[in-house]
Amino acid sequence: MTFRPLDPTVFWIYLAEQPLFFLALTLAAYLIGDRIAASTGRHPVANPVLIAILLVGAVLLVSGTPHARYFEGARFIHVLLGPATVALALPVFRNRALIAKQWRAIAGALFIGAVTGIASTLALAKLLGLSSATIASVAPKSVTAAIAMGIAEQVGGVPQITAVIVIATGILGAIMVTPLMNLLRIKDYAARGFAVGISAHGIGTARALQVNEKAGAYAALGMALNGLMTAILVPLLLWLFL
Repeated sequence: MTFRPLDPTVFWIYLAEQPLFFLALTLAAYLIGDRIAASTGRHPVANPVLIAILLVGAVLLVSGTPHARYFEGARFIHVLLGPATVALALPVFRNRALIAKQWRAIAGALFIGAVTGIASTLALAKLLGLSSATIASVAPKSVTAAIAMGIAEQVGGVPQITAVIVIATGILGAIMVTPLMNLLRIKDYAARGFAVGISAHGIGTARALQVNEKAGAYAALGMALNGLMTAILVPLLLWLFL
């Protein structure tokens, strides 16, 4: 009997047709990223989300798998995004007494942070000569993807561009927050967490939760409040800039 070697292409096609394959691929990529991050002592640069994106992206690129095909299998994770976001209310609830005492400082920081984040983005985009549609797409970059894409669509932006910018913003924010806060000598975990929640939404909040529960609570609060503030401010500031 003659044995023929298995054709890798045929094997890949078989795997790709399995409904849960891309879900397993995504989870495996994140677990690998998390293991690498843990081995570095949770170094900011070793962000598990970034590592997982690079691994999955490399597999899809090498195999020629379109995103639509990948999403058919990985959509179960997308469904869990809502419950995961709601779960971020737990650390906020645990710190509710302290948050209530600081509501004035929180409100001021929220307004200044939201306006600065949106205005600086619009100013840079206009300086670079980007089109009006592209400017509208990048304006809500600091809020979670679902909210940002909705805002972009309403103000004439391209939601697909917004999604990419939002993810990049979250990853960069998660990487930069710890060294930047250390450089600025900001030691209060409430301030550190709230800042990353406003600027780097869910990915930054996940990083804050890894560092300190109090930082995670204020990051979750900042992320939620900034979603509402950005929805109000983006149309106004776009009108002023454009």
